[in-house]
Amino acid sequence: MTQKIFLLFFLFLACKGISQDVHIRVNLIGYEASHPKKALILSKTPINDAWFIFQENGKKVKEINPILLKGENWAPFDYYYECNFTDIKTHGTYFLSNNTQTLRSEKFLIGNYPPIHESVVGFMQTQRCGFNPFTNEVCHPLDGKSFYGNRPDSSYVDATGGWHDAGDQLKYLITGSNATARMLMAYQWNSSVFEDKVNDLGLPQPNGIADVLDEAKWGLDWIHKLHPSREELIHQVADDRDHLGFKMPHEDAANYGWGKNKYRPAYFANGKPQGLGKYKSESTGVSNVAGRSAAALALGYQVFKDIPGHLPFAAQCLQDAIELFEMGKKREGFQQGNSYGAPYRYNERTWADDMEWGAAALFKATGDKKYLNDALHYADLIGFTSWMEMDSAAHYEMYPYVNMGHYALWQVVDDKIIRNKLADYYEHNLLKIQEKADKNPYGVGHLFIWCSNNLAAAVATQALLYEQMTGDVQFRPLLQNHLNWLFGLNPWGTSMITGIPADGEYPLDVHMPFWILNKQVVPGSLVDGPLWSSIHDKMLAIRLNEPDEFAHLQPDHIKYWDDFADYSTNEPTMDGSADLMLLLAHFAKPKIK
Repeated sequence: MTQKIFLLFFLFLACKGISQDVHIRVNLIGYEASHPKKALILSKTPINDAWFIFQENGKKVKEINPILLKGENWAPFDYYYECNFTDIKTHGTYFLSNNTQTLRSEKFLIGNYPPIHESVVGFMQTQRCGFNPFTNEVCHPLDGKSFYGNRPDSSYVDATGGWHDAGDQLKYLITGSNATARMLMAYQWNSSVFEDKVNDLGLPQPNGIADVLDEAKWGLDWIHKLHPSREELIHQVADDRDHLGFKMPHEDAANYGWGKNKYRPAYFANGKPQGLGKYKSESTGVSNVAGRSAAALALGYQVFKDIPGHLPFAAQCLQDAIELFEMGKKREGFQQGNSYGAPYRYNERTWADDMEWGAAALFKATGDKKYLNDALHYADLIGFTSWMEMDSAAHYEMYPYVNMGHYALWQVVDDKIIRNKLADYYEHNLLKIQEKADKNPYGVGHLFIWCSNNLAAAVATQALLYEQMTGDVQFRPLLQNHLNWLFGLNPWGTSMITGIPADGEYPLDVHMPFWILNKQVVPGSLVDGPLWSSIHDKMLAIRLNEPDEFAHLQPDHIKYWDDFADYSTNEPTMDGSADLMLLLAHFAKPKIK
């Protein structure tokens, strides 16, 4: 009996040792039936087992011949094996395992994606400033006091509304305009998959409008407020004086000189360097925020004009879009974000893509050919300029990471030569990414700079747009690899979206007050994502609050910590989450009623 117990204990230790040396990575959310499907086996020693795809009930479906990948291997593993099962198209739940099932993957779906897009809409609701349906409280009712505008500094201007940017409670038109536009585009692309469960305040009461449009309208309403007159546009509310630790939005202790939880600065876009503290931006114009806001408003017109009772609102969207586009033409250049006491800000430097987007959207809304000519001009000006052409980039330097203007112009232009040129711009970028992706076992080519997950989503989005524009599926594996990366097929085996999948590995200990103060998990948010170690090691005030659960999996050159004290890799972001909308809407299928 004693020998039997000893033998079982020995076998347990042996299996535990194997499990520490071998790890299986799959897309935890699943694989669309018609898309490429693969898993990776990460091992410190060669593997010789027979491997199989099993159905959830244990039935063998397919024998797999793991292919040893040549080229770059990421520490701490010396062997990477790819398991391809693209030919399995039958919907269901599966897992990958060796024949004895001593090593097996997490379960994964093949078929339709779960309705993740609705979780993203729900996360956006929790980021609302003003009345917040998640907390059932009103926050920041005194936003804000004017700076750098046409009116005297510290004059009151109504800048209430919008969304908190991330775990902090700053608000940026830079990101808010893009988030608004992406949600509107997602609805236009696949309106039937969006549900109506809440009203315009985000409270549980259907109102006849898809929840994603309630959320988009929250953004449009805020843009209207930020444009109080023809020549005025606010681009940011609050600054890094907000960073006092974790606090509920309605209990904000930040003091900007008017008392705690009182007024906050509202920065007007004047196209010049700004900053009330030590650090100044390098702004040269306003076209990025003006053009992108014009695009969002023109999309708002396109959608809301067809919703009963919303024609006056749609007309206001169109009027403001026209005014902001003209503002962008008059003051070409980029408006960056403002910092106060820290060197970090949104360093956006591109703007012609935003003007192209705004012009194309206005041409679609009005039919006025002057906007088509403007769009063509700005398309030539920006060309294939993208972070995808670069080996590194500053924080948000080429935001919003995909030139949505090229796709918007492709939608409205008839000339085949121009359409092909716009698609060629996308292809040129994607080929650059493909070159990088071919060098690592995960097949990803995005940069591991701050908010790298946004860039992974951008690659997948641009590949999808290219496929829509051309019918060419050459980048479908690249698209899938970057989705896989975000959904768990990465060194850490974790989804990069909070709360999803509910029964799997996802970011939990996030840099977010709802988690830190109340231990509430808010599903549907994309976190920042891994950083090159050379950047991560130099970030200010980064630390581990608890031992790193992924320490045995960390590659040498990139780091990801699921720890609230790491704001650089594990902070949920409003704009990154909204960036996923087109992808998720594309893969979603309507519920059977």
